[in-house]
Amino acid sequence: MAFPASRFGPAASALELRVPAQLDTGPEVYSAPASAVAGVDRSLTAVEADRLVPPSGNLWIGGQQIWLGPALAGRTVTIWVDETTLHVVLDGTRLKTLPSRLGVIELARLAADGARPAGPPPLSAGNNSAVEVDRMVNGAGLVGLAGTQLSVGYELAGQRVTLRMDGTQMTVISHDGDLLRTLPCPVLPADRHRLRGARTARSRPPQPGGPITVQRRVSCRGSLMVARQKIHAGMIHAGKTATVICENNHFQVIIDGDHRRRSAPHHHQRDPPLQSQRHSALQSQS
Repeated sequence: MAFPASRFGPAASALELRVPAQLDTGPEVYSAPASAVAGVDRSLTAVEADRLVPPSGNLWIGGQQIWLGPALAGRTVTIWVDETTLHVVLDGTRLKTLPSRLGVIELARLAADGARPAGPPPLSAGNNSAVEVDRMVNGAGLVGLAGTQLSVGYELAGQRVTLRMDGTQMTVISHDGDLLRTLPCPVLPADRHRLRGARTARSRPPQPGGPITVQRRVSCRGSLMVARQKIHAGMIHAGKTATVICENNHFQVIIDGDHRRRSAPHHHQRDPPLQSQRHSALQSQS
């Protein structure tokens, strides 16, 4: 009934650890010779390796399991891995990101087996860079983003669009590269790198050029709303359809062929440029 501490003491010398000869070691774990591991360059921080997805969809690298699913069986993916993060990339698109369970020894073994020194990560967490994802718009004009359904417009149903998230704004870009609309971004910057298929944005979206023309119905009180700005047309025009030409510094309102010019109010210096702002508001109200 003595306490264990009274029966044990420090060993006189360090215990030698060895693998029994009869143990059948797997080629993935002990493929590299001991000399390669002993002489590893400790400056090696990340490696890239190409792997073929097996029929089961379960991929192993360096002793870590990666589930990709049978749908990707037979496809070749690129694994970017360091001691903290593991990225899976297919045809230049990041599929998923996992915590890395590999240490410097496992990275050295991968390098000895043919893995190449890695470049910059496909997407860095928390660097506040612009992020892009591709999504298909369903029949109701919705796209799935961060576990929720986001409306981008029913007129885009059936189209594949690119959602570019930068700061507090998210732009919707067509497959031809045209800017469709601008919306408030619903995903926090720290969470954007975790989105399915997220990648670093390649370039800024194109800005609309030239005047934009929209139509609005004059309310019963003789006013209409364009780009979040109220324009009073007069009670005499209530119920009529007005054509509004939106330029950089003013609006032109056309009712029954009569041109009415209205200067745009001053915007706060922290607001987005008028041309981008009016394009976003016009698209959301059209």
